[in-house]
Amino acid sequence: MSLATANGPLGAPQPTSIPGVVVVTSTRRSDARGEFARLFDAEVLAEIHGERPIVQVNRSVTRAPGALRGLHFQRAPHAEAKWVRCLRGRVWDVAVDLRRGSPTFLGHAAVELSAERMNALFIPEGCAHGFQVLEPDSELLYLHTAPYVPAAEGGLRWDDPALAIDWPLAVSDISERDRAHPLLSPAFEGLPV
Repeated sequence: MSLATANGPLGAPQPTSIPGVVVVTSTRRSDARGEFARLFDAEVLAEIHGERPIVQVNRSVTRAPGALRGLHFQRAPHAEAKWVRCLRGRVWDVAVDLRRGSPTFLGHAAVELSAERMNALFIPEGCAHGFQVLEPDSELLYLHTAPYVPAAEGGLRWDDPALAIDWPLAVSDISERDRAHPLLSPAFEGLPV
């Protein structure tokens, strides 16, 4: 029996179209007092990705539906894996495979994350991450396996034709930094992982 199924409150990791990108769903336990759910379990992370400790936890709130954040990644030796969960609202969460030599290179997996669904997306090193807000004031919790290093940061354009991401809403808001990411060069061979 796997650790994910043995510990009960987190379901077994569900694969996506990108190897290593998986969805994990929490089980909500309710009674007259309210509810309880396990949002993270180091044993489940180890089963998915090996013994990689979480070293940084971040939170974001994005106000307007249609707003987009991303697509972000960090280059080696500061590459990070992320565990992303929606605590309030709904988002369209996207992981793009940038791993050199990957069979799904430049492919993407997209999952609707929501507080109601209680699901999380695990994104391994070598993948870019971004999301679009589907409900007002959507709140995300991110758990990272490496600290943020500005000099290692990279980004992709949300509308790059090479990625062909079908965002569910018209983009209503995006930062200047994210708008300025360059289109992928035909010479881009991917990130070493």
